[in-house]
Amino acid sequence: MKNKKKWYDYLWIASLTYLILGFFNILFAWLGLLCFFIPLAIAIVKGNKAYCNKYCGRGQLFSLIGGRFGLSRKKDIPGWMGTGYFRYGFLVFFFAMFFLMLWNTYLVFAGAKDLGAVVTLLWTFKLPWRWAYHGTLFSDGVAQFAFGFYSVMLTSTVLGFFTMILFKPRSWCVYCPMGTMTQLICKAKNVTSSQKQ
Repeated sequence: MKNKKKWYDYLWIASLTYLILGFFNILFAWLGLLCFFIPLAIAIVKGNKAYCNKYCGRGQLFSLIGGRFGLSRKKDIPGWMGTGYFRYGFLVFFFAMFFLMLWNTYLVFAGAKDLGAVVTLLWTFKLPWRWAYHGTLFSDGVAQFAFGFYSVMLTSTVLGFFTMILFKPRSWCVYCPMGTMTQLICKAKNVTSSQKQ
């Protein structure tokens, strides 16, 4: 008898919808902040990685496409990808790119730079994305953040698909920056809890 599906088993639809909405209107990219704050909140409050294990729509999407649809080679990842050196190194790199995005957003808010209506894929390839921005009542900085954040989300999705194809469906989860951050929070929380006992 198959296990009955829970509501959170369908969160892959939210991840896919997010990518589609950002293609048509870049301001929807702001919704991606939920994927940053919810995992951190769960790790801080609960001290576990429930988001990664249950609620991550992106991981579910990789499982669906790589597993059920058979687009994954289902091979083990190379050992170096699971090492702390790689995971923490990728986290530092990811943060550097994230703060560069925030700096560019600040420059647009401050009027020191014009809005760049592009999505930067893999931190290198600038894709024109003008059709997805139709103006806003707010500063162009709001749109600049959206372009930058969508770039981050699209890049991490592409990396996830790449590793899904080469290795097991959820190989991205091994070095996902959010997964690494929540793991660090959980470790710190568990150390603090054990010291109080």
